[in-house]
Amino acid sequence: MSSNTKLEKLADGLKFTEGPVWHPLGFLLFSDIPANTIYKWTTDGKISIYRRPAGNPNGNTFDREGRLITAEHERRLVRTEKNGQITVLAERYQDKRLNSPNDVVVKSDGSIYFTDPPYGISKEKEELGFYGIYRLKPDKTLALLNKDMVRPNGLAFSPDEKKLYVSDSEKGHIRVFEVNSDGTLTNTRVFAELTGPKDKGVPDGMKVDVQGNIYCSGSEGVWVFSPTGQLLGKILVPEVVTNLAWGNKDYKTLYITAGQSVYRIRLLVAGVQPPKDKR
Repeated sequence: MSSNTKLEKLADGLKFTEGPVWHPLGFLLFSDIPANTIYKWTTDGKISIYRRPAGNPNGNTFDREGRLITAEHERRLVRTEKNGQITVLAERYQDKRLNSPNDVVVKSDGSIYFTDPPYGISKEKEELGFYGIYRLKPDKTLALLNKDMVRPNGLAFSPDEKKLYVSDSEKGHIRVFEVNSDGTLTNTRVFAELTGPKDKGVPDGMKVDVQGNIYCSGSEGVWVFSPTGQLLGKILVPEVVTNLAWGNKDYKTLYITAGQSVYRIRLLVAGVQPPKDKR
């Protein structure tokens, strides 16, 4: 971060913002969960409805073909096709309904990783009895990778995709997993502890830059860690941060959803871009 970078508010008056993602055509999409809407923000400052109803959307990303992937509180993972139709990618594991898919990331091989804590549903509606990390394989089969975290939430790959970082909002830390060649996870450990008043933010959404630094929501803003887990600094945000996205042509702008608002800040290092289909 440069000493003269300034946090800028882009939008406010929303209900609960989440899931920002930068579209290659030059605009930002983000979720408003209770408003049941995915909004579109353009660089002229205008906000419009991108999709409504939207399954009480949470995390968003793009697949290798540029199609929007959304984790919905309506207990499913979906893809928005180029013609606007919705394809359900996952809603059950072993014939039991998912809890509440929360955040999602796409690996360069086309597989989709997502977390499934219980936020957004009552205890009585839970069918699985655990809160998992899943991988939707390229062949469309759903594999459970881990069910031992208390509240798995945000997730992000290291630049070389050999590590997967997953935040645990209840435990107040980030775990790191080694990613095996077959896409499974192993050798997990606590990567970083994020302390501070929980009413000012908890580990939630996160992103990684091209140098391997990790940016994660936490108490009072965005916490920035080196690849070795050293705290490099914090981006203070006046509302509770929920999620992050790299954007603009150079991917050096960090977009931040927080509370009822959307913010951005220019940084010196570019973020990791979503994988693209090279075929």
